[in-house]
Amino acid sequence: MDKLSELQRHNNMAAIHSKDTKPELIVRRGLWSRGFRYRLNYKRLPGHPDLVLRKYRTCIFVNGCFWHGHRSLTPNPSPKGEGSEYILTDSECCKIPKTNRDFWVAKIRRNKERDKEEQRKLAEMGWHCITVWECELKPSKREETLDSIAFTLNHIWLQDHQARVAAYPQQNEEDMQMPMAAEGDGWSLVPSK
Repeated sequence: MDKLSELQRHNNMAAIHSKDTKPELIVRRGLWSRGFRYRLNYKRLPGHPDLVLRKYRTCIFVNGCFWHGHRSLTPNPSPKGEGSEYILTDSECCKIPKTNRDFWVAKIRRNKERDKEEQRKLAEMGWHCITVWECELKPSKREETLDSIAFTLNHIWLQDHQARVAAYPQQNEEDMQMPMAAEGDGWSLVPSK
């Protein structure tokens, strides 16, 4: 049984915003202090990524564990494969409410499918996608997560801007007609007096 009235529950859920969340601000401050520059909620790309680093062709999505069902998919134990391949269950960072459970399971499943489709579209466009989960930004893991993001971004940049190696043509010494520095055409290496 829900301890809040229907109006109170509605007001609580309406107060949750999708921009400038605490996890997103943590990632933004961490990347800015490490020298990375980005755009916020870039509307020209599918899914309106939370952060877009154009120099790295990378989109960063900062996902809340509840809204995007972090670690909540488990294989369906149904022997005949009825329904979906995976079912949504509670995990250590994502607890599905007991009231109106069917609604929340359907909503989280739609969010997961939409996230997957948007990241597929971005990959087809040549963008890299990084997903940062809310539970990875707890104080005990925060610096490790931010360092991991910085390492990944630097790795992506090096991979994308790698020097193109071209094979040099092979030449024999007999084929080379290189002028010598001290040939007798008026030039001398010895200074005249």
